[in-house]
Amino acid sequence: MKTYVIIPAGGKGIRSGTATPKQYLRFKKKELIVYTIEAFQKNKLVNEIIISAEPDYFSLLAKLKKKYKLTKLKTIVKGGRKRQDSVYNALKSIKANRNDLIVVHDAARPLLPQKTLSNALITAKAKGNALVCLQAGDTIIKGHNSVNKYIDRMEKAYKDKFYGTDESMLVKRIGKTINIVEGSLFNFKITNKADFELFKKLI
Repeated sequence: MKTYVIIPAGGKGIRSGTATPKQYLRFKKKELIVYTIEAFQKNKLVNEIIISAEPDYFSLLAKLKKKYKLTKLKTIVKGGRKRQDSVYNALKSIKANRNDLIVVHDAARPLLPQKTLSNALITAKAKGNALVCLQAGDTIIKGHNSVNKYIDRMEKAYKDKFYGTDESMLVKRIGKTINIVEGSLFNFKITNKADFELFKKLI
């Protein structure tokens, strides 16, 4: 069983009020997205990382991969109009077997604790999926019978003109039980200037 991580990074940083998308801003001389990727690079249960991004940032991501030895980053694909589109594009690039796991994690959640990640992966392997959350959904890990079936479900959502705020909505929509894994306050999403300041103090 392999574990693939999809990091949708196509956001333009409109809410953060920065000219450069927030995931590419530098903190202590390191881009935000590198902190996020490193959380998965360090985890022994993770095999491959796929990023969906704006083509303008493909070359930067390639440089960061080399600079920080992000060996698990295997594929960079074009992001979509919305998060769901970006995840779908990444899914189509994966050649997974029927029992492999798919993780989806926001590029702007750079402080995912290793314990939280590992607990989610173990739960997903045992029960088929896992949703890491406190009061709202953060990361989802899908362990369906096959990636193709999940793509079919996304295509059904498109056919019905349905966009979920996260992947768990798509899974729940087709009648699946979502398995909850306790999250961490450190796994917050960086959205505004106050989040930037908190992140600076934590790294």
